[in-house]
Amino acid sequence: MRTFWKKFREGVYIGDFVYGANDGIVTTFAVVAAATGALLSPGIIIILGLANLVADGFSMGASNILAIRTENELKKKKSGFGAPLQHGLVTFSAFLVAGTIPLLPYIVGFSQSQQFLISSVLAGVAFFSVGAARTLITKGNFLKGGLEMLLIGGVAAFVAYGIGWWVKGLVKTVFGIDVGV
Repeated sequence: MRTFWKKFREGVYIGDFVYGANDGIVTTFAVVAAATGALLSPGIIIILGLANLVADGFSMGASNILAIRTENELKKKKSGFGAPLQHGLVTFSAFLVAGTIPLLPYIVGFSQSQQFLISSVLAGVAFFSVGAARTLITKGNFLKGGLEMLLIGGVAAFVAYGIGWWVKGLVKTVFGIDVGV
């Protein structure tokens, strides 16, 4: 365990952390934004958000394990299962922790009229923080790293919200089904 934390401080897992945290925030906030755009209830947002959080987080972690094992096999590296597993666990953990942030206003129970706004602000702060934090290891520009991730996350959220709004209207027009609150 001491070796793991030493490697973590040295930046060995920085890619796994950034990848997991960024995708956790993006995908969970995308679910929140799409569901809000479709005017779904907060309860449905929590259900969809938590289902996404656990299933997608597991998928990301497991996929990272498989990717590292495949890369090791291609390079004829003998690392055993421990190292890929640690990388996968970092990805999964970062995904879960960071991905929970956009759901907090719904889980904690802020007023329904404020939930999406608070979720948006929290997600924005989380995007910027993760992007900026990676520069602690890479020695890059703190502001550039934060803004870069904020921009990517913001575009993804905007697209998700728009698709939620558009699909809700399409489902009502084509199928006569109102999926709103």
